[in-house]
Amino acid sequence: MRGRLGGTSVRAAQGHPRRAGHFFIRAKIWRVSANERPTGQPSQTYDSAFLKACRREPVPHTPVWFMRQAGRSLPEYRKVREGTQMLESCMRPDLVTEITLQPVRRHNVDAAIFFSDIVVPLKAIGVDLDIKPGIGPVVAQPIRRREDLAQLRDLTPEDVSYVTEAIGMLTGELGSTPLIGFAGAPFTLASYLVEGGPSKNHEHTKALMYGDPELWADLLDRLAEITSAFLKVQIEAGASAVQLFDSWVGALAPADYRRSVMPASAKVLESVASYGVPRIHFGVGTGELLGLMGEAGADVVGVDYRVALDEAARRVGPGKALQGNLDPAVLFSTEEAVRTKTDEVLAAASGLEGHIFNLGHGVLPTTPPDALTRLVDYVHTKTARQA
Repeated sequence: MRGRLGGTSVRAAQGHPRRAGHFFIRAKIWRVSANERPTGQPSQTYDSAFLKACRREPVPHTPVWFMRQAGRSLPEYRKVREGTQMLESCMRPDLVTEITLQPVRRHNVDAAIFFSDIVVPLKAIGVDLDIKPGIGPVVAQPIRRREDLAQLRDLTPEDVSYVTEAIGMLTGELGSTPLIGFAGAPFTLASYLVEGGPSKNHEHTKALMYGDPELWADLLDRLAEITSAFLKVQIEAGASAVQLFDSWVGALAPADYRRSVMPASAKVLESVASYGVPRIHFGVGTGELLGLMGEAGADVVGVDYRVALDEAARRVGPGKALQGNLDPAVLFSTEEAVRTKTDEVLAAASGLEGHIFNLGHGVLPTTPPDALTRLVDYVHTKTARQA
């Protein structure tokens, strides 16, 4: 299906013309990043508040976007996803485009996040997995022996051609609004693959990491190659920035992270350094790892809600922007409480070199959508700088 899915396009809302009879405009795919200025043609997104903050430059206001903003809490998302499984949704350019645009239209956020899932590249190379409602990714044959590595072949652009197509559609619709691509970090992908699904204690993962460090290193290195290829596809298709999600890495002590995980994450971040797009690195429960995550090569370090941003800046050190970090549960409280907690985040961020306002984790599924819209407006108004 390539028809209109409903709603007004971002470009139309901004007064841009659209080709008659077509909802999507296919963007020309440049071989330079959307964060750079092509010779003779300034990039539409280069001077956005989001990318300026990533580069630690002065901004007209603190930019805002939310992890898991594409979907989750929006009724229009649930409507358009009716009858379509999660992984199928991620492989349909029309659905990916519509879902990615929905929070930009509704909330006026400063960046869009590409609608996908961290296991998409694994599914694309033939790993037998599915996303079970209420559970998460479930892997049919967990990787626990060396012969199990055969499941992980190289990822090619042809494996995820739907990603290239969707990003082409999106960059045409988004205009000056940056698009963030993303991927799962090697440790988090390895955790799903080794455990066979979500895990609280990561016992099989840690058993492999401690008990067979050579196999563990080979597993993470192979996942680093797959993740790097997936991010390159997104950047070459037009993504203005990328975020590496290491959702489960907070389960590790700093020494284990440095020795057994950081080399693979650093390999991924280095693999896309030449494109010049900002690289964001985020994990949950990573207060003790913040300095190491920045050291791995990120331009922007995402901070969850457990560590104040001024303290996070001390741990990360100079030369990095920070992203975060309002507790997503605050959005269920009163508007006064939301503003009070938001003011605390902004105050802690006041001395930072660069700050992107976000939640300290993803949008919770039952979050009132209007609370997100009001939050964006409040941050924009509160932080507006004089021209």
